[in-house]
This record gives sequence, C-alpha cells and structure tokens, in this order.
Amino acid sequence: MADRAEPARVRVLHASQPTDGGVAVYVVQAAADQVRRGWEVAVACPPDGDLAARLLAAGVAHVPWHAGRAPGPGTVREALDLRRIVRRFAPDVLHLHSAKAGLAGRLPLGPLGGPAVPTIFQPHGWSWLAATGAQAAAGLLWERLAARRTGALVCVGTGELLQGREARVRAPYRLVRNGVDLGHFTPAGPAERRAARAALGLPADAPLAVCIGRVTRQKGQDVLLAAWPAVRRRCPRALLAVVGDGDALPRLRRAAPPGVRFVPPVADTRGWLAAADVVVLPSRWEGLALVALEALARGRSLVCSNVPGLAEVVQPESGALVPPDDPGGLAEAVAYRLERPREADAEGRAGAGAAGEFDLSGTLALLSAVTSGLAGAGRAGGAAAGGAGSAGGAGTAEKPSAGGRAGGVPVTEPGGGTGAGGTGGEAGGDACAETGGEAGGDAGGTGTGGAGTGVPAPFPPNSSR
Repeated sequence: MADRAEPARVRVLHASQPTDGGVAVYVVQAAADQVRRGWEVAVACPPDGDLAARLLAAGVAHVPWHAGRAPGPGTVREALDLRRIVRRFAPDVLHLHSAKAGLAGRLPLGPLGGPAVPTIFQPHGWSWLAATGAQAAAGLLWERLAARRTGALVCVGTGELLQGREARVRAPYRLVRNGVDLGHFTPAGPAERRAARAALGLPADAPLAVCIGRVTRQKGQDVLLAAWPAVRRRCPRALLAVVGDGDALPRLRRAAPPGVRFVPPVADTRGWLAAADVVVLPSRWEGLALVALEALARGRSLVCSNVPGLAEVVQPESGALVPPDDPGGLAEAVAYRLERPREADAEGRAGAGAAGEFDLSGTLALLSAVTSGLAGAGRAGGAAAGGAGSAGGAGTAEKPSAGGRAGGVPVTEPGGGTGAGGTGGEAGGDACAETGGEAGGDAGGTGTGGAGTGVPAPFPPNSSR
C-alpha cells in the first residue's frame, strides 16, 4: 500500500470527561504536541478539575463540555452538547478519551448529532472492568456496538489491546503505548532522595513506600492499607505516603493504620518519587499506568498488581508483581524491599535503564501518525464523494472506505486567532496495529517508530477480530 502524505494542517478535537489523573495528563501531552506540529487543536472537557488550567498553560484551546463520570439520565444531553461542539469546531478527527466521551461521542443520535467525523476512541482502561454484573455486561455490549462507529481504537498498552480482543470488541485497533518524558523524569540518586525528603518534611532514614494516584477502588489503596500492619511488624519505622484524592479517601482515612500519611494530589510527582524507597501500585485494573512509567524513569523499585497495564512495565529485575486483592502477597513484596534498600535501589537502576522503551517522544509521534492517517482518509473520502458528508464503511487496510467532508466554521484559538475547517466523513479502515516500533496504516495512514513492544501483531490485516 502506498503511503499517504500527512495532511498539512490537521484539525483535531479531543474530548475528555476526566479532568485529573493520568487521563488528563495524557490529553494535555497529546494536544500540546499536536499544536507544536502546527495543527489546529481544541479539547472539550468539564471546566472543573485541573485539565482546563493545564490546557491554558500549554496554549491549547479549551471548550467547556459539562459531563459527569457515570452514565445516567443526562447522558443524551451530554452527547447532544458534544455533537454541537463538534459541529462548531468542524474537526478532521474527533479523539474521544475514556468511557464517558466514548459513549457521548459515539451514540447514534441520527440527524440531531450532526455529520459523522473520523473518530478515535481511546479507553484508557476498559469501562466494563469498573463494573460488575448486569452493568459490566451492558458496558461490554456497548463497546462491541460502538466499535462500528470508530475509525481507530487506540490502546495504551498491549494488555489493554488483548483484553479488547478477548472480549470480542472487533475494532480497528492501534497500539500506542503510554510514554514518559525522559527529560523531565530522570533517575534520582541518594542526594536527590535526601533533598526530597527534607523538602517534604520526611525523616531522612525511615523506610518509605509511596503510592500515587486517584484514591478509588480501581487503584486498590484499600488493599495496601490492609497490608500495611504486616509491613510494619517487619519494619516498625516504615512510612507509607498515599498521594492523591478520590471518592474512597474519606473511608480510607478513617480506617488507616499507624504509619500512613495522606497527601493531597500533586501536579509534579518527581519529589515523592525521589523520596521513595519503593513505589507501590496495587491497582485492580489499568490501561498502562503513567505513574509506573514515571517511577521507572526515576529509578525506583516497583511493587505492582499483576494486571494488564502494569505487568508489561515491571520486569523481574525492576520490581515485583503480586496478585491483585492479595494483602498478604503485597505486604511480603513491600516489606522485603524496605528491609533491603540496596536491593531495591538495584531494581530501580535496572528500571531506569529500561525506561527508554517508553520514551514519550515515540508515543506522540505514533499517535500523530494514527491521527493524520485518519484525517487523510477522511479528506480523500470527501474528495471522492464530492463533499457529500456520507459515512464510510468498514474497509480494509489495503482499501479503506471513508465518508464525505463538508465546509467549516471558525473557532477561536488561544491568543484570539481563528481557524476554519470542515466536518469529516466517518472513516473505515480495518487495519491492524503492528508492534515492534511501527504502526500499520491507519485507514491509509503511515506508521512511525518509537513506541512498539516487540510482540507479534495481534491481528493480521483484513482479519475479523
């Protein structure tokens, strides 16, 4: 298949309901990189939380979109509001992050929803994993149906992609693994550890475990608190810092054992990672945790749950994997490293040496290739259809089909400038994501190296999945 040239000026609208945590960090990184490429970019998200402020600081346009985390009676209104934003901004590509935007942006609302746009969906952790019973079944059924309205389904880790495949979510998958800024997160030696502890008001010589993330059922801090008394029996002076906020925080505060400190969320995790002897991530599920990559780059031993999204980060030489929901196994792995700081530091050095596999620059280059490829397919389809704005079909890697493209409307960008663009047809393109450093053609787009995993491509081109 011949490569398509990247569209000179791609117009992208991101949508995200989460305004904090790893999803927010990722959205800012992706949108800011696309702005640096000369693209026209805006992010639709709720105005609360810190995402809007981060976007402003990065010079990325923010469009207020009021949406709650859980689906409910207001979801149709949220979907209509998002479609109105899409019609006003007129993107070449709509990029939906996490479950709520994926729901609102792909609901089949007919003419009320406006013309179809080539759409990327990025789950950042599958929605059905957060539910049980009928709700989980409904979430999985929705993802299977919504995949038909998705031009590219971007997975942040190999485990997440394989989970989708095993659940029979048949979609045009693209593997774009999360990355870490290796210029920002550098290995922290003993001097930086001492300085970080002094700045944070921590004892210089106390064994310290650090857990950073939203305080929710997903992140498993309750398991870590259940394990902590056993850790303290072996290391009586050990301290645990739980850094973050979330709906589980009040309950965990009330039940916290001795030696636990709760710390508000921080915009920059480097200080707490430098201070730590070991970083603990007891999550029940993940996409691919950014904090794990940051800890790796900072040279810290990792103790994590053995779940997709963590298992591909932690190797035997860089830390330990324990079963999820296993306080006993977690306590053993954490206490072992706190008792043996030299071994923990050796694991940290090994992890820092492996962090180059997750270089953020490769992640962003690969994402831009997926996005521009989808935009190129939409524009090509629009030219072939005479601008009719029709939706595309399923297509294949060699012969993608795409819908039409209509005229655009202005949108205000940071600094007061305006740009114009058109609405795109919904692109097909049933290509697979090739790993090992390259992305396969995204509905006729091109691949780029830098973020592959070295595992076989999960699906051959043109296969049913």
